[in-house]
Amino acid sequence: MRQAYAVGIRDFGESRVQETTKQVELQDLPGITWHMIGHLQSNKAQNALQYFQWIHSVDSLKLAQRLDRLAAELPHSLNVCLQVKIVPDPHKYGWMVSDLMADLSQLSQCRHLKNSEFNDNSSFGTGGQRNSLCVPTNSRTRGANPPTEPTESDHAELSMGMSEDYKLALQAKTTMVRLGRILFGDRPGL
Repeated sequence: MRQAYAVGIRDFGESRVQETTKQVELQDLPGITWHMIGHLQSNKAQNALQYFQWIHSVDSLKLAQRLDRLAAELPHSLNVCLQVKIVPDPHKYGWMVSDLMADLSQLSQCRHLKNSEFNDNSSFGTGGQRNSLCVPTNSRTRGANPPTEPTESDHAELSMGMSEDYKLALQAKTTMVRLGRILFGDRPGL
């Protein structure tokens, strides 16, 4: 990670809250932004806020509301991505698009979350059609009339794609990709 930092990478991600030792080991390096990209359980939300500036895996209204309450104590808003399943998959977390649309008005009340954009956790390799539409729920859309359907936004963040399928994610206009294995190799013990 220090070599990646030396060539200009400043955004690093982690899949588990309990693996935050890297933040401590790299605290001498200024300007790093830490991203929580793995599934986040509500009971670990408090710990996540101590270590991460971005949470890419907000997969339910309950978790968004909990993070919003906890983020009220922070000196800054919390950057989040809403995890959306474009294609139904019982093994993945996140909103189905119709469920997200139903929750938008309540999500718009989460005043301490910002950049509430999208994380499509779909796997490109399954042959299913993928969609790069975003529904930003940050301050630009809060208020009496939140959006009722997905719209493309020049300011939206779309977090999708990993080492195996990042080229397809880039074609789908993602703004954030999660490149772990391609940069750092396989994780020991997996």
